[in-house]
Amino acid sequence: MDLKTIGNFILLTVPFFFLTIWAIVDCLQKDFGSIGKKAVWGIIAAIPFIGAPIYFLFGFRKGKKMDL
Repeated sequence: MDLKTIGNFILLTVPFFFLTIWAIVDCLQKDFGSIGKKAVWGIIAAIPFIGAPIYFLFGFRKGKKMDL
């Protein structure tokens, strides 16, 4: 592999990594009405590359922020 290929790989994967971490943390901070729904959204958010966009499109507004 050359340096340009490695750079392109990093530029494509790092944003998805941080988006996935953000989705998982957001899911953990919300109440979805039941632990089962929260687990399902957490699993969806953890799927590499496609999970976070699905979570932010469909699950982001379903949960309510829990009061700490």
